[in-house]
Amino acid sequence: MQEANEKEMTFWDHLDELRKVFFRIAIAVILLACIAFLNKELLFDIVLAPQRSDFILYRFFNRLAADFSMPSLQVEDFHVELINIQLTSQFMIHMSTAFYAGLLLASPYIIYLLFGFISPALHEAERKTCLKIMIPGFFLFITGILLNYFVIFPLSFRFLATYQVSELVVNKISISSYISSFTMLSLLLGAAFEIPIIAYFLSKLGLITAPMLKQYRKYALVGILVIAAIITPTSDVFTLLLVSIPLYFLYELSIQVVGRSRKKK
Repeated sequence: MQEANEKEMTFWDHLDELRKVFFRIAIAVILLACIAFLNKELLFDIVLAPQRSDFILYRFFNRLAADFSMPSLQVEDFHVELINIQLTSQFMIHMSTAFYAGLLLASPYIIYLLFGFISPALHEAERKTCLKIMIPGFFLFITGILLNYFVIFPLSFRFLATYQVSELVVNKISISSYISSFTMLSLLLGAAFEIPIIAYFLSKLGLITAPMLKQYRKYALVGILVIAAIITPTSDVFTLLLVSIPLYFLYELSIQVVGRSRKKK
């Protein structure tokens, strides 16, 4: 009788546990978002840093240009004025940016809670497999965001914000455009760095194999160079390589991941 009651309550127990998980996630995100909101200067010093000519990437380029006599890498001082054109935009951007920061900072805790919720339903081998996917997947996503912040977005922003079809047209970039572009590229690069994880699942479904990926390697390289040229539309080869090498590394990593997953299967 006791076992029957436990089985009868299982569904509702799961719903109650899921509600608790979502509640804890909401509390964590709101708390960290409030902390980010209250630290407005620090938050936007970080977010707006890539639009300044003294950003760490540009200082790195200038150091390389000086040390190796490569004037093509020299980054001239530039100034891009960010403007606000709507009454409520700055406040809404402050709130949304703080929320994104809270969500990002809470993401390890969110993953921990979600794994804790699903792990009792998994076998030991399934738990280990899940951890092997979730932990690298998280760090790959964060790596993509960091690559965007330190390399891709600054280069793209500098080129596009200073590009002119005519001297008669002055660039005035809105803060909304800046934040939306920054957020979109961060998500795209984070998702792009999940390629090895996606390849793992596709290999488990039997849709791709390591020999197949090796066969299309040269086409993938061309595609990566095209994508790198689009997201960083600058004229120097060094910048192109700086972006394309990590993407190509992900492709090679995917080949290794697929090869090992097929062997284990």
